[in-house]
Amino acid sequence: MKPIVDLTGKRVLVVGIANKSSIAYGCAEALKAAGADLAVTYLNAKAEPHVRPLAEELNASIIVPCDVRIQGELESVFDTIRATWGRLDGIVHSIAFAPREDLHNSLVLCSAEGFAMAMDVSCHSFIRMAKLALPLMVDGGSLQTVSFFGASRVVEHYNLMGPVKAALEATVRTLASDLAPRRIHVHALSSGPIATRAASGIDRFDELLEKTRERTPDHQLVTIEQIGRISAFLASDAGSAMTGSTSYADHGFHVVA
Repeated sequence: MKPIVDLTGKRVLVVGIANKSSIAYGCAEALKAAGADLAVTYLNAKAEPHVRPLAEELNASIIVPCDVRIQGELESVFDTIRATWGRLDGIVHSIAFAPREDLHNSLVLCSAEGFAMAMDVSCHSFIRMAKLALPLMVDGGSLQTVSFFGASRVVEHYNLMGPVKAALEATVRTLASDLAPRRIHVHALSSGPIATRAASGIDRFDELLEKTRERTPDHQLVTIEQIGRISAFLASDAGSAMTGSTSYADHGFHVVA
C-alpha cells in the first residue's frame, strides 16, 4: 500500500482488530504503511490466535489483551505503552457492542442493562482512552473513533446502536473542545456498511449492504483500505487542523435523500 502521509516516528494504539476484515485492521495497515509504530490489542484468549498473527505481520511493538468490560484491563494497556514507549501520538478506537437480544429488538424494548452496556463499550470507553492517553500525549496527538451513518439517520435493524453512535459523535465534538488546548485533535470516522464480524450481528445486514450499494451515487461500497487511508491522514500532522467533526467514508451515501 502506497502511503499518502508520513507517520514516521508516530506511535499509535489500535483497538478493535478481530480479523483481516476489520475496519481497525484497515486502519492499522495504512498507519503502518505510512511509517507508524503500532500497539495492537485483542479482545481475549479466544481472539488472540486470530489477531496476533496480523499484529506480528504489521511488526507491532506492543500486542496486548483489552476487554474494556474487565476492570483494570484498559489501564494495563496504557501502563504497557508507558513502560515501552513513554509516549503516545494516536489512538484508533474501533469497538462497539450490544447484547444480541437488545440489538435485535425495537428500541423501546431494549433493556436498561443492555443499553448501558452498549453505551459503556461503544462510547464511554473512548472517553476513558482519552483520559488515559493525556499524560502520554505530551506533544499533542490524534484520537479517532469509528461511527456509522445510523448515528444521524434511522437505519432499519440498527435499533439501539443508533442512539449509542449519536452519543459517540457528540462525545467527539465535546472532547475536541476540551482537548484543543493540549493540541489533541479528535475525529469520528463514519463508515458506510462493511461486512465485518461486528456488523454480522445486525439483523438482515446483507440486505442493508445491497440497498446501500444501490443508492450510493457511484454504486460502490467503501473498503477497509479506503477507510485506512483516511485514518492515516487524520492521524498525521496534515490532519491536525481538523477536529470535532465526523468524516464520512461512504462514497457519498450520506448525501443521498
